Amino acid sequence: MHKGFEVGPQAASEIPEFIVRHTTMRQLQIFEAIVRHGSFTRAAEELFLTQPTVSMQTKKLTDAFGLPLLMQVGRQVRPTEAGEVVYSTIREMFTSLNNLDVALSEIQGLKRGRLRLAVVSTAKYLAPELLGKFNELYPNIELSLKVSNRDRVIERMANHEDDLYIMGQVAHEFDEVEVHPFAPNPLVVIAPKTHPLAARSEISLAELAEYPFILREPGSGIRDATLRVFDAAGIEPKIKMELGSNEAIKHAVLAGLGLSVLSLHSMTLEGPQGPLGLLNVSGFPIMRQWFIVHPKGRMLSLVAKSFLEFAISEQARMRDSMADQWPAVFADERA
Repeated sequence: MHKGFEVGPQAASEIPEFIVRHTTMRQLQIFEAIVRHGSFTRAAEELFLTQPTVSMQTKKLTDAFGLPLLMQVGRQVRPTEAGEVVYSTIREMFTSLNNLDVALSEIQGLKRGRLRLAVVSTAKYLAPELLGKFNELYPNIELSLKVSNRDRVIERMANHEDDLYIMGQVAHEFDEVEVHPFAPNPLVVIAPKTHPLAARSEISLAELAEYPFILREPGSGIRDATLRVFDAAGIEPKIKMELGSNEAIKHAVLAGLGLSVLSLHSMTLEGPQGPLGLLNVSGFPIMRQWFIVHPKGRMLSLVAKSFLEFAISEQARMRDSMADQWPAVFADERA
Protein backbone atom coordinates (compact mmCIF):
# COMPACT_ATOMS: atom_id res chain seq x y z
CA MET A 1 0.00 0.00 0.00
CA HIS A 2 1.04 3.59 -0.50
CA LYS A 3 3.27 4.43 2.44
CA GLY A 4 1.27 7.55 3.26
CA PHE A 5 -2.03 5.69 3.68
CA GLU A 6 -2.36 4.98 7.38
CA VAL A 7 -5.42 5.01 9.59
CA GLY A 8 -4.80 6.59 12.95
CA PRO A 9 -5.44 9.61 15.16
CA GLN A 10 -3.90 12.09 12.75
CA ALA A 11 -4.75 15.74 12.67
CA ALA A 12 -6.49 17.02 9.56
CA SER A 13 -3.26 18.67 8.43
CA GLU A 14 -1.58 15.25 8.57
CA ILE A 15 -3.90 13.61 6.04
CA PRO A 16 -1.61 12.22 3.33
CA GLU A 17 -1.13 14.82 0.62
CA PHE A 18 -1.86 12.41 -2.22
CA ILE A 19 -5.31 11.66 -0.77
CA VAL A 20 -6.19 15.34 -0.46
CA ARG A 21 -4.92 16.25 -3.92
CA HIS A 22 -5.69 13.19 -6.01
CA THR A 23 -8.81 11.50 -4.64
CA THR A 24 -12.42 12.61 -4.43
CA MET A 25 -15.39 11.48 -2.37
CA ARG A 26 -17.10 10.41 -5.59
CA GLN A 27 -14.19 8.11 -6.46
CA LEU A 28 -14.37 6.51 -3.02
CA GLN A 29 -18.13 6.07 -3.40
CA ILE A 30 -17.67 4.43 -6.80
CA PHE A 31 -14.97 2.08 -5.52
CA GLU A 32 -17.10 1.08 -2.52
CA ALA A 33 -20.05 0.26 -4.80
CA ILE A 34 -17.88 -1.79 -7.20
CA VAL A 35 -16.48 -3.94 -4.38
CA ARG A 36 -19.88 -4.34 -2.72
CA HIS A 37 -21.55 -5.46 -5.95
CA GLY A 38 -18.55 -7.18 -7.50
CA SER A 39 -19.45 -5.42 -10.72
CA PHE A 40 -18.70 -2.19 -12.58
CA THR A 41 -22.09 -2.39 -14.29
CA ARG A 42 -24.15 -2.70 -11.10
CA ALA A 43 -22.15 0.06 -9.44
CA ALA A 44 -22.85 2.33 -12.41
CA GLU A 45 -26.57 1.50 -12.27
CA GLU A 46 -26.79 2.21 -8.55
CA LEU A 47 -25.00 5.56 -8.83
CA PHE A 48 -26.72 6.58 -12.10
CA LEU A 49 -23.40 6.87 -13.90
CA THR A 50 -22.17 5.52 -17.21
CA GLN A 51 -19.82 2.56 -17.10
CA PRO A 52 -16.99 4.52 -18.82
CA THR A 53 -17.26 7.16 -16.07
CA VAL A 54 -17.05 4.47 -13.38
CA SER A 55 -14.02 2.89 -15.08
CA MET A 56 -12.25 6.23 -15.52
CA GLN A 57 -12.79 7.32 -11.90
CA THR A 58 -11.63 3.93 -10.63
CA LYS A 59 -8.45 4.21 -12.70
CA LYS A 60 -7.77 7.66 -11.24
CA LEU A 61 -8.22 6.27 -7.72
CA THR A 62 -5.89 3.35 -8.49
CA ASP A 63 -3.28 5.74 -9.89
CA ALA A 64 -3.52 7.89 -6.76
CA PHE A 65 -2.82 4.94 -4.46
CA GLY A 66 -0.13 3.54 -6.73
CA LEU A 67 -1.25 -0.07 -6.28
CA PRO A 68 -3.76 -2.33 -8.04
CA LEU A 69 -7.04 -2.20 -6.12
CA LEU A 70 -9.23 -4.54 -8.17
CA MET A 71 -8.84 -7.83 -10.01
CA GLN A 72 -11.07 -9.89 -12.27
CA VAL A 73 -12.07 -13.28 -10.83
CA GLY A 74 -14.23 -15.09 -13.35
CA ARG A 75 -17.16 -12.81 -14.13
CA GLN A 76 -16.82 -10.82 -10.91
CA VAL A 77 -14.58 -7.98 -9.78
CA ARG A 78 -12.77 -8.56 -6.48
CA PRO A 79 -10.53 -6.30 -4.38
CA THR A 80 -6.82 -7.02 -4.17
CA GLU A 81 -5.11 -7.09 -0.77
CA ALA A 82 -4.61 -3.34 -1.01
CA GLY A 83 -8.17 -2.95 -2.26
CA GLU A 84 -9.50 -4.79 0.82
CA VAL A 85 -7.75 -2.29 3.08
CA VAL A 86 -9.02 0.67 1.07
CA TYR A 87 -12.57 -0.74 1.03
CA SER A 88 -12.57 -1.37 4.79
CA THR A 89 -11.34 2.16 5.46
CA ILE A 90 -13.93 3.68 3.12
CA ARG A 91 -16.72 1.77 4.89
CA GLU A 92 -15.54 3.07 8.27
CA MET A 93 -15.37 6.59 6.88
CA PHE A 94 -18.88 6.37 5.38
CA THR A 95 -20.23 5.08 8.70
CA SER A 96 -18.66 8.05 10.49
CA LEU A 97 -20.13 10.45 7.92
CA ASN A 98 -23.55 8.86 8.35
CA ASN A 99 -23.28 9.32 12.12
CA LEU A 100 -22.31 12.94 11.50
CA ASP A 101 -25.41 13.37 9.34
CA VAL A 102 -27.54 11.85 12.11
CA ALA A 103 -26.01 14.14 14.74
CA LEU A 104 -26.57 17.25 12.61
CA SER A 105 -30.14 16.17 11.90
CA GLU A 106 -30.76 15.89 15.63
CA ILE A 107 -29.56 19.48 16.04
CA GLN A 108 -31.67 20.75 13.14
CA GLY A 109 -34.76 18.83 14.22
CA LEU A 110 -37.23 18.00 11.46
CA LYS A 111 -36.74 21.23 9.54
CA ARG A 112 -34.56 19.40 7.03
CA GLY A 113 -32.89 16.05 6.53
CA ARG A 114 -33.46 12.94 4.46
CA LEU A 115 -35.14 9.57 4.67
CA ARG A 116 -33.91 6.60 2.65
CA LEU A 117 -36.50 3.83 2.43
CA ALA A 118 -36.11 0.49 0.61
CA VAL A 119 -39.14 -1.77 0.12
CA VAL A 120 -39.98 -5.11 -1.48
CA SER A 121 -41.87 -4.86 -4.74
CA THR A 122 -45.37 -5.46 -3.34
CA ALA A 123 -44.87 -2.71 -0.75
CA LYS A 124 -44.81 -0.18 -3.59
CA TYR A 125 -48.60 -0.11 -3.27
CA LEU A 126 -48.50 1.33 0.27
CA ALA A 127 -45.11 3.04 0.67
CA PRO A 128 -45.91 6.07 -1.56
CA GLU A 129 -49.09 6.74 0.41
CA LEU A 130 -47.16 6.66 3.68
CA LEU A 131 -44.44 8.90 2.29
CA GLY A 132 -47.03 11.31 0.90
CA LYS A 133 -48.72 11.74 4.28
CA PHE A 134 -45.34 12.03 6.02
CA ASN A 135 -44.34 14.70 3.50
CA GLU A 136 -47.45 16.70 4.36
CA LEU A 137 -46.19 16.86 7.96
CA TYR A 138 -42.54 17.48 7.09
CA PRO A 139 -42.36 19.02 3.58
CA ASN A 140 -38.65 19.90 3.77
CA ILE A 141 -37.48 16.33 4.30
CA GLU A 142 -35.74 14.81 1.28
CA LEU A 143 -37.28 11.41 0.48
CA SER A 144 -35.74 8.44 -1.33
CA LEU A 145 -37.65 5.24 -2.15
CA LYS A 146 -35.99 2.14 -3.60
CA VAL A 147 -38.26 -0.69 -4.80
CA SER A 148 -36.70 -4.08 -5.45
CA ASN A 149 -37.14 -7.81 -4.93
CA ARG A 150 -36.71 -9.27 -1.47
CA ASP A 151 -33.19 -10.58 -2.04
CA ARG A 152 -31.97 -7.16 -3.19
CA VAL A 153 -33.63 -5.39 -0.24
CA ILE A 154 -31.91 -7.83 2.14
CA GLU A 155 -28.62 -7.12 0.38
CA ARG A 156 -29.19 -3.39 0.79
CA MET A 157 -29.88 -3.88 4.50
CA ALA A 158 -26.71 -5.95 4.94
CA ASN A 159 -24.76 -3.07 3.41
CA HIS A 160 -26.58 -0.36 5.42
CA GLU A 161 -27.60 1.45 2.24
CA ASP A 162 -30.86 2.87 3.62
CA ASP A 163 -32.41 4.03 6.88
CA LEU A 164 -35.41 1.69 7.02
CA TYR A 165 -36.75 -1.32 5.11
CA ILE A 166 -40.30 -2.57 4.51
CA MET A 167 -40.95 -6.26 3.87
CA GLY A 168 -43.75 -8.75 4.37
CA GLN A 169 -41.51 -11.55 5.58
CA VAL A 170 -38.84 -10.80 8.15
CA ALA A 171 -35.35 -11.56 6.94
CA HIS A 172 -34.40 -14.75 8.78
CA GLU A 173 -30.88 -14.28 7.39
CA PHE A 174 -30.32 -11.62 10.04
CA ASP A 175 -30.40 -12.22 13.77
CA GLU A 176 -29.51 -8.65 14.64
CA VAL A 177 -32.52 -6.73 13.33
CA GLU A 178 -35.21 -4.61 14.91
CA VAL A 179 -38.68 -5.57 13.63
CA HIS A 180 -41.75 -3.33 13.86
CA PRO A 181 -45.12 -4.63 12.57
CA PHE A 182 -47.15 -1.71 11.28
CA ALA A 183 -49.86 -2.68 8.77
CA PRO A 184 -52.00 -5.67 7.74
CA ASN A 185 -50.98 -7.52 4.59
CA PRO A 186 -53.72 -10.03 3.68
CA LEU A 187 -52.93 -12.48 0.88
CA VAL A 188 -56.03 -13.23 -1.20
CA VAL A 189 -57.03 -15.51 -4.07
CA ILE A 190 -57.92 -13.52 -7.20
CA ALA A 191 -59.86 -14.44 -10.33
CA PRO A 192 -61.74 -12.68 -13.14
CA LYS A 193 -65.26 -11.81 -12.05
CA THR A 194 -66.48 -14.00 -14.92
CA HIS A 195 -64.71 -17.11 -13.58
CA PRO A 196 -66.93 -20.12 -12.66
CA LEU A 197 -65.77 -19.96 -9.04
CA ALA A 198 -66.47 -16.22 -8.69
CA ALA A 199 -70.14 -16.76 -7.77
CA ARG A 200 -69.39 -19.42 -5.15
CA SER A 201 -69.66 -18.45 -1.48
CA GLU A 202 -67.41 -21.28 -0.29
CA ILE A 203 -64.59 -22.99 -2.20
CA SER A 204 -62.41 -25.80 -0.92
CA LEU A 205 -58.67 -25.85 -1.51
CA ALA A 206 -59.08 -29.07 -3.49
CA GLU A 207 -61.53 -27.36 -5.85
CA LEU A 208 -59.14 -24.45 -6.28
CA ALA A 209 -56.33 -26.85 -7.18
CA GLU A 210 -58.32 -28.11 -10.17
CA TYR A 211 -57.65 -24.82 -11.98
CA PRO A 212 -54.32 -23.53 -13.43
CA PHE A 213 -52.36 -21.38 -11.01
CA ILE A 214 -50.02 -18.45 -11.53
CA LEU A 215 -47.33 -17.91 -8.88
CA ARG A 216 -44.75 -15.26 -8.10
CA GLU A 217 -41.12 -16.12 -8.79
CA PRO A 218 -39.06 -18.39 -6.46
CA GLY A 219 -37.91 -16.46 -3.39
CA SER A 220 -41.12 -14.43 -3.21
CA GLY A 221 -42.70 -14.28 0.23
CA ILE A 222 -46.19 -14.49 -1.32
CA ARG A 223 -45.21 -17.64 -3.22
CA ASP A 224 -43.79 -19.27 -0.08
CA ALA A 225 -46.89 -18.49 1.99
CA THR A 226 -49.20 -19.78 -0.76
CA LEU A 227 -47.35 -23.07 -1.18
CA ARG A 228 -47.31 -23.62 2.59
CA VAL A 229 -51.14 -23.56 2.61
CA PHE A 230 -51.29 -26.19 -0.16
CA ASP A 231 -48.54 -28.30 1.44
CA ALA A 232 -50.32 -28.31 4.80
CA ALA A 233 -53.43 -29.71 3.09
CA GLY A 234 -51.42 -32.27 1.10
CA ILE A 235 -52.57 -30.71 -2.17
CA GLU A 236 -50.40 -29.77 -5.13
CA PRO A 237 -51.51 -26.78 -7.24
CA LYS A 238 -51.38 -26.88 -11.04
CA ILE A 239 -48.71 -24.25 -11.63
CA LYS A 240 -49.23 -22.79 -15.08
CA MET A 241 -46.86 -19.82 -14.97
CA GLU A 242 -44.36 -18.00 -12.77
CA LEU A 243 -44.16 -14.22 -13.03
CA GLY A 244 -42.03 -11.68 -11.18
CA SER A 245 -44.51 -8.82 -11.16
CA ASN A 246 -47.84 -8.32 -9.42
CA GLU A 247 -49.13 -6.27 -12.35
CA ALA A 248 -48.11 -8.97 -14.83
CA ILE A 249 -49.92 -11.55 -12.71
CA LYS A 250 -53.10 -9.45 -12.62
CA HIS A 251 -53.03 -9.11 -16.41
CA ALA A 252 -52.41 -12.86 -16.82
CA VAL A 253 -55.32 -13.69 -14.48
CA LEU A 254 -57.58 -11.30 -16.36
CA ALA A 255 -56.54 -12.97 -19.63
CA GLY A 256 -57.78 -16.31 -18.29
CA LEU A 257 -54.36 -17.93 -17.88
CA GLY A 258 -55.03 -18.99 -14.31
CA LEU A 259 -55.85 -18.00 -10.73
CA SER A 260 -53.36 -16.48 -8.30
CA VAL A 261 -52.65 -15.24 -4.79
CA LEU A 262 -51.56 -11.63 -4.27
CA SER A 263 -51.39 -9.10 -1.49
CA LEU A 264 -54.68 -7.23 -1.11
CA HIS A 265 -52.64 -4.02 -1.37
CA SER A 266 -52.02 -4.81 -5.06
CA MET A 267 -55.79 -4.58 -5.63
CA THR A 268 -56.47 -1.26 -3.92
CA LEU A 269 -56.07 0.99 -6.98
CA GLU A 270 -58.78 -0.85 -8.94
CA GLY A 271 -60.82 -1.58 -5.82
CA PRO A 272 -63.86 -3.87 -5.69
CA GLN A 273 -65.18 -2.20 -8.86
CA GLY A 274 -62.26 -3.54 -10.91
CA PRO A 275 -62.39 -6.53 -13.28
CA LEU A 276 -60.80 -8.91 -10.76
CA GLY A 277 -62.55 -10.33 -7.73
CA LEU A 278 -61.61 -12.22 -4.58
CA LEU A 279 -62.48 -15.89 -4.11
CA ASN A 280 -63.69 -17.18 -0.75
CA VAL A 281 -61.33 -20.16 -0.47
CA SER A 282 -60.76 -22.30 2.61
CA GLY A 283 -57.45 -21.29 4.21
CA PHE A 284 -57.60 -17.78 2.76
CA PRO A 285 -57.04 -14.93 3.23
CA ILE A 286 -53.63 -15.48 4.78
CA MET A 287 -53.48 -12.69 7.35
CA ARG A 288 -49.91 -11.39 7.34
CA GLN A 289 -48.25 -8.17 8.46
CA TRP A 290 -46.00 -5.59 6.91
CA PHE A 291 -42.84 -4.92 8.89
CA ILE A 292 -40.46 -2.00 9.11
CA VAL A 293 -36.99 -3.39 9.73
CA HIS A 294 -33.56 -1.99 10.46
CA PRO A 295 -30.30 -3.47 11.77
CA LYS A 296 -29.84 -3.48 15.55
CA GLY A 297 -27.26 -1.07 16.82
CA ARG A 298 -27.55 1.24 13.81
CA MET A 299 -28.12 4.81 14.89
CA LEU A 300 -31.40 6.04 13.43
CA SER A 301 -31.67 9.68 12.47
CA LEU A 302 -34.42 11.81 13.95
CA VAL A 303 -36.13 11.69 10.55
CA ALA A 304 -36.03 7.88 10.46
CA LYS A 305 -37.32 7.63 14.03
CA SER A 306 -40.14 10.03 13.21
CA PHE A 307 -41.14 8.10 10.09
CA LEU A 308 -41.10 4.82 12.03
CA GLU A 309 -43.39 6.26 14.70
CA PHE A 310 -45.62 7.81 12.04
CA ALA A 311 -45.97 4.54 10.09
CA ILE A 312 -46.90 2.60 13.23
CA SER A 313 -49.46 5.26 14.13
CA GLU A 314 -51.07 4.79 10.69
CA GLN A 315 -51.77 1.08 11.26
CA ALA A 316 -55.40 1.43 12.37
CA ARG A 317 -56.25 3.91 9.60
CA MET A 318 -54.74 1.69 6.90
CA ARG A 319 -56.54 -1.38 8.22
CA ASP A 320 -59.89 0.45 8.40
CA SER A 321 -59.44 1.83 4.89
CA MET A 322 -58.88 -1.66 3.49
CA ALA A 323 -61.73 -3.12 5.55
CA ASP A 324 -64.12 -0.50 4.17
CA GLN A 325 -63.23 -1.58 0.62
CA TRP A 326 -63.03 -5.32 1.28
CA PRO A 327 -65.18 -6.07 4.38
CA ALA A 328 -65.25 -9.83 3.73
CA VAL A 329 -61.47 -10.07 4.09
CA PHE A 330 -61.63 -8.66 7.63
CA ALA A 331 -64.94 -10.28 8.61
CA ASP A 332 -63.35 -12.67 11.11
CA GLU A 333 -61.52 -9.82 12.86
CA ARG A 334 -64.72 -7.80 13.16
CA ALA A 335 -66.81 -10.75 14.41
